[in-house]
Amino acid sequence: MFDPAHLTSQIAALEERLQAPDFWDDQEAAGKVSAHYSKLKKRLAELTELEERFGDLETTDELVREALADDMVDEDLLRELADGLTAIENELDRGEERRYFSGRFDEGGAVVTIHPGAGGTESQDWSEMLLRMYLRWFERRGFKVEVNDVQEGDEAGIKSATLSVEGDNVYGLLAAEKGVHRLVRLSPFDSANRRHTSFAAVEVSPLVSDDVGEIEIDEKDLRIDTYRSSGAGGQHVNKTSSAVRITHHPSGIVVQCQNERSQIQNRVVAMRILKSRLLELEEQKRAAELAKERGTALNINFGSQIRSYVLH
Repeated sequence: MFDPAHLTSQIAALEERLQAPDFWDDQEAAGKVSAHYSKLKKRLAELTELEERFGDLETTDELVREALADDMVDEDLLRELADGLTAIENELDRGEERRYFSGRFDEGGAVVTIHPGAGGTESQDWSEMLLRMYLRWFERRGFKVEVNDVQEGDEAGIKSATLSVEGDNVYGLLAAEKGVHRLVRLSPFDSANRRHTSFAAVEVSPLVSDDVGEIEIDEKDLRIDTYRSSGAGGQHVNKTSSAVRITHHPSGIVVQCQNERSQIQNRVVAMRILKSRLLELEEQKRAAELAKERGTALNINFGSQIRSYVLH
């Protein structure tokens, strides 16, 4: 990340491959090379901009030192210097962060699904709290988020939510969120104000493109249902059966999408989510086999609690 000469060398080598007459003979391989080339170009541009900003800050620092030497304090310059240093520090942290993501899908996007567990309305409310927490964090990180489906709870909260998240290292960052999140609090839904324990499951899958080649789905294995949407989109979505639910019989995976305006769009998005879930299932199987070879046990079921939140 912090070696512009190495990045420039890599980009030059890829440009040579891109210009080869037979480059596009293998469409899938060419697509991967092109994506890698674009990513390296972006990183080099970010690093160049970072160096320029650092140079500007050095100039600002000199001006501040001169002002202080003359017993003068320029509040605007001090604020500019502090803000600039904070911004550069954040960029350096993110650059350092990239070094930890060496997994197959770590640099790409993710599909996030939230389901309430035991606890009824309390767990549904907890699931909505988690949804808001993640949405705010995605916004703060500058990630692109699409809410594919939200099923409202009967009294409060949500019964489920599915999000597609795009940005640098999204899957790598969110992979650690897989599992059960436990909340302990004095329930606002209990008239006796007793302490309740609630659970919500968070699933994270790699976000795949529509034409991903490694996941093949037989239409005979699918059950596709349509129903009236209850989400956003105006009156149109409530008058037509635009929402889509797809059940994949071999795996038992069920996905749904209702936030697009047409049934066709919802089906495309739902299929994309299904491919992501199936890809994650394949990764889990590989990890389980590897763990078996190493003699370690993996717990990837609903009972694998990863974090507790205790509110007093």
